[in-house]
Amino acid sequence: MAELVTNYAKSEELMATEPKFGGIVHTYQKYDPVSFPNPSSDAPDLVSPAFEHMMHYGSLKRLTEEQLARAVQIDPSQIQGFGPTMERLMEVLEARKRKILETFETESVSKEAKDEYENSYRNLKPPKTIAEEFKKATKAEQLNQIEDLWYKAGGEKSPFGNKLLGVFESLAIKYQVDELASKYEFTGTQSLDVPKALEVKAELEKIDELLKQLKDAMENAQIGVINMEELSEFLESGDMDQLNALQKQIQEMIKAMQENQGIDSDGKNLKLTPKAYKIFQSKLLGKIFDQLKASRSGRHMVGVSGEGAVETQKTKPFEFGDSLASLDIQSSIVNMLVRSGGKMPEYLHAGDLVVNKTKNNPKCATVVLLDMSGSMRYDGQYVNVKRMGLALDGLIRSEYPGDRLHFVEMYTFAKIRSSSEIVSLMPKPVTVFDPVVRLKADMSDPDITEMDIPPHFTNIQHGLQQARNLLANSDTCNKQVMIVTDGLPTAHFEGKDLYLFYPPDPRTEAATLKEAMLCAREGITVNVFLMSSWNQSTEDVQFAYKMAQSSKGRVIFVAGKDLDRYVIWDYLSRRKTILG
Repeated sequence: MAELVTNYAKSEELMATEPKFGGIVHTYQKYDPVSFPNPSSDAPDLVSPAFEHMMHYGSLKRLTEEQLARAVQIDPSQIQGFGPTMERLMEVLEARKRKILETFETESVSKEAKDEYENSYRNLKPPKTIAEEFKKATKAEQLNQIEDLWYKAGGEKSPFGNKLLGVFESLAIKYQVDELASKYEFTGTQSLDVPKALEVKAELEKIDELLKQLKDAMENAQIGVINMEELSEFLESGDMDQLNALQKQIQEMIKAMQENQGIDSDGKNLKLTPKAYKIFQSKLLGKIFDQLKASRSGRHMVGVSGEGAVETQKTKPFEFGDSLASLDIQSSIVNMLVRSGGKMPEYLHAGDLVVNKTKNNPKCATVVLLDMSGSMRYDGQYVNVKRMGLALDGLIRSEYPGDRLHFVEMYTFAKIRSSSEIVSLMPKPVTVFDPVVRLKADMSDPDITEMDIPPHFTNIQHGLQQARNLLANSDTCNKQVMIVTDGLPTAHFEGKDLYLFYPPDPRTEAATLKEAMLCAREGITVNVFLMSSWNQSTEDVQFAYKMAQSSKGRVIFVAGKDLDRYVIWDYLSRRKTILG
């Protein structure tokens, strides 16, 4: 038994932190507390941003209700009235800003900040080793260079280092004062000292940020987040009371929208219900079919119920035992009129009746292999794969309930997944960085678990094996496997032995092709959707062709963003071929 070599570092995802506000208000261009949003229009979409977040991060733990509300788009024409208006709020802020600029001048404080900085280093005597650097850095007013000198001087353990901190702080203050003088146009006469100048700078920047939030809301009617705590510093108490009431009402509205669209919340975490899945899948399919021309796809959005039979354009004379549901009424009436010479007869003869020929509605059984190996993290390819899976699942659930669809997650191993698990799948972290990898693991050894195995390899052979097992008991002859991947396989099983090879090895390719031929022997067609990637080579393309040809399948080259459209189109085209 060969020993498994495991020597890798665990990768951790850096979590971005969001600023925390004391209070927020979601604001709109206009607002009608009675009828918001307009009941005659479509409700703002909360489901799509929630699903997009989950597809990117694998969960909703990092999505707050504030972020979800911020993503909602609203048509300005739907909204009526709002008070106090954002125009009024902006006028209050602009008036305060104008008063500050018309009161003060900055020439004197700029000179004061410069003098304090020059005084901070004029009498210092640096060590000879850094004397020349010190002279250049202070004259050029370079903070980073002064910081480097602090380290060279010995830091806080050095007497000169402690004095240098004063120089550093004085220069930082001078930077702040210079920024204030250059950023804003002061026209007043009242002088500022340095502490007051820094206070004025902070207030002006706070006003600018609030103005930006209000302006954005006015331009695009998107729900925005306003810092209520900061805004209260500039408003009268009556305006704040109205805003607080508005905040409460809108928060209740957002909560109701979440419930209506199938998004549950326990106060801390959000959860997507089956209702949310149905809504999102419907939106996905709507976007896809908007891109597909009806003349090309031959598809029209009509309701489908049951499996039953499919009517063809051909007819035949009615025979005893034929279903009256298949009766061609128009053709039968024409036969009656022809028989009577154009006169209106009293009744139909049996010979007048014709029925539509029918075919049994064939079922399709499909397994989709979703590549979640390490390379799928590049350019967010894994998000496109998951979006495609959800769209295909929605299509079959809504229009072809008799068809069977299975999903298999494919990485170092292959795991059968339910449709509800797709959205939380994530590409596996790369844990081995050696340029050449040749590993073998005996998976029958009880001391070796999947946790001991690098997960980021691509095992198409195991995926095909799982697909073949899933399709073995399907009661249809129309079976297919859709492989969605970006390149060559790098892992395979030989019995209980798992092999991990990088760069890709002919041994792995042979094992994968053998499994594809076993699929063909069982009447399973293997189609490869090869996603473009930065490191894709001719070898990737050639292998995809070999694998598809071994089962009389095809290779479809797709860009990531078009994956869902291509897969849906291919599925519908294949079904149309089966029917015809």
